[in-house]
Amino acid sequence: MIIPSLPPLATLLAFFAASFVLAVTPGPGVFFVVARTLAHGRRAGLASVAGVALGNLGNAAAASIGLAALLAVSSLAFTVVRVAGAAYLVWLAVQAVRARAPSDVPGSALEAPAPRRLFRDGFIVALLNPKTALFFAAFLPQFVDPAGSAIAQSLAYGAAFVAIAAATDSTYALAANAVAPRLARRRGARAGRWLLAGAYLGLAAWTLGANTRHRS
Repeated sequence: MIIPSLPPLATLLAFFAASFVLAVTPGPGVFFVVARTLAHGRRAGLASVAGVALGNLGNAAAASIGLAALLAVSSLAFTVVRVAGAAYLVWLAVQAVRARAPSDVPGSALEAPAPRRLFRDGFIVALLNPKTALFFAAFLPQFVDPAGSAIAQSLAYGAAFVAIAAATDSTYALAANAVAPRLARRRGARAGRWLLAGAYLGLAAWTLGANTRHRS
């Protein structure tokens, strides 16, 4: 059995440095996790992080095996996936407005969905963002050694990036959870519903935008 050699140290350092900078920079994924945490608490935020991570891993795998190339050359395929993702976010916005809380007085919290649903929502939102697959298709090949298996290396780099992003997203979730009680005292659950719905609609608008260079 041949054990594949590790990439040069300089390549690994460059990859991890670039990945950390990209992951720690707030983007739509961070916005989604923070909104969920502020609305429903730490457990909801971390469940969303896990779902987003799995969806991003799916996009990294798609980029590694070449499916991202289809999105890059087929405007129809890109549009279908993009509109589906935006439509799901709009549906989440509607659900947020309809969410119930014990009361609408300041300090009351929105009723948190089940962790399984939170995970599912994060997964679908991340997976149906074609910009993420295109990002991986542009980013990962920069570190691939032509002498080795491009797919295997891309999958490994993609998994590493997703792990880094999950760690930074979890940090954002914990930070949001720390400030959530202070914000809750200043607004009621009704305001929380509309703020969460606005966050989803903002993400839907971003998903429908033309820029494909940012990390999800």
